[in-house]
Amino acid sequence: MTKTWLTVDCDDLRHIPKHYGHPTRSKQPISSTKLSPAFKLGMQGFETWLSTHNKPVTLFVIADSLEDAEFNQWLQALLERFSPRVTIGCHGLNHRSWSAWPADPQLFEESMTQAISELSQFAKANFRPWFRAPAGYMAPWMAQSLVDCGIIVDSSINDTILTKSKSGRGNTWQQVRNACAKVNLVEREWLKKWHLPVNGPALSKFPLSILAKAAWNQLPPVVDVENITHNIEDENTLITTVYWHILDHSRNDGNWLPPIPKNILNH
Repeated sequence: MTKTWLTVDCDDLRHIPKHYGHPTRSKQPISSTKLSPAFKLGMQGFETWLSTHNKPVTLFVIADSLEDAEFNQWLQALLERFSPRVTIGCHGLNHRSWSAWPADPQLFEESMTQAISELSQFAKANFRPWFRAPAGYMAPWMAQSLVDCGIIVDSSINDTILTKSKSGRGNTWQQVRNACAKVNLVEREWLKKWHLPVNGPALSKFPLSILAKAAWNQLPPVVDVENITHNIEDENTLITTVYWHILDHSRNDGNWLPPIPKNILNH
């Protein structure tokens, strides 16, 4: 039976490609590393939402976010309050859009090694060797490097007609799949509908938001807390992966909620 994996990315405004990490899109850098007001509001909203149910959630965290004392303390408190429901995956050392740049396995492995070290030391038993490429920029050459760094699961593929370029120049998402399979890297692709995206930004961009809500209304039951690690890492287990951002929770004056059917959250 298919299970839903709830995942949340922890990018602040300074991390997104518009501001950082992309060779052509990053035209408005944000110099301050302090948390934005929107992200702070999102943190509050996410924690409030998390307290309304007992389902597990994986946070994909950017390691450089831990340098901010406020975020560091908030995440530590979150782990203490909601453990073992909250697991921590790796969203990179920073938010570099790797596949938009020329292949650089050495630099990628160095940054991943540092990120994994920092995140695992911070989260301890709540850390999982699971990776999501920043902004979904995942190329075939990255698969071997991820395995060499100890990553077991990748959740970066968003194979839609609007995201073809994110697999890197001249590549296809099928090549990314093949590269992951070749090195036994378990791939957890993002949910899509009609070959269009239904996660992350699609949740709030009309008309994709209508499609996203329709897709999320059909989500299967959420994976059990006790079985989440085994289920996510077992390639034979069918998983539907959805994701949103902490920043999303700042919408509607901090009252935004992911469009997850109540029956699978409360069951």
